[in-house]
Amino acid sequence: MAGPTHAYVKLKGKIQLPPGETVRIRHVAEMVTNSPSEAAIRDTVLHTLCKEDGKRYVVDIIQVIDALQRTQPELLVHNIGPENMIIEVLVPQRNINIVLVVFVWIVLFIGSGLAIMNFHTDVSMLEVHQRIYELVTGQKNMHPFIIQIPYSFGVGAGMILFFNHLFRKRFNDEPSPLELEMFLYQQNVDEYVLMNEAPGAKKK
Repeated sequence: MAGPTHAYVKLKGKIQLPPGETVRIRHVAEMVTNSPSEAAIRDTVLHTLCKEDGKRYVVDIIQVIDALQRTQPELLVHNIGPENMIIEVLVPQRNINIVLVVFVWIVLFIGSGLAIMNFHTDVSMLEVHQRIYELVTGQKNMHPFIIQIPYSFGVGAGMILFFNHLFRKRFNDEPSPLELEMFLYQQNVDEYVLMNEAPGAKKK
């Protein structure tokens, strides 16, 4: 007599699918099973992405178990991973608006320049440079360009090294502080979506 068939399911963290795609078990989960119908189990339909789903659709493990047991009533499903995951719906990319890009670039350039100048004013950087020049040369100079110009280049070089990028070129494999902040932001967004848009959360 054959023993019961088991399926060990582990939901993936996050995937991307195009709108209108039919979501199947193989899309959202890794699975190990001793069932002879493994191919059919992996192709079990969970959902079809539609416009009402928005940009993200949350899959809950209960939804997976329910779909599997409706199509394979004899299958014993075991969850060995997270209880839910996110499907990010890929939306068509808009054409880049050059005027908007240039406007944002100018605003950021002026804003960052003002921020640096205000910081230097707050810490009296001009007086510091004047004092350093006087200590080194023994003469007073109200505009020590020989210090200020290399310092300005040094600020730019320091920013490039800090963010680990020069345009698209990376200096090493370590993530930059900006990339880490973007990663933490995306992680917080995903956690919020899982907590507030999961099927169980919507019913509350």
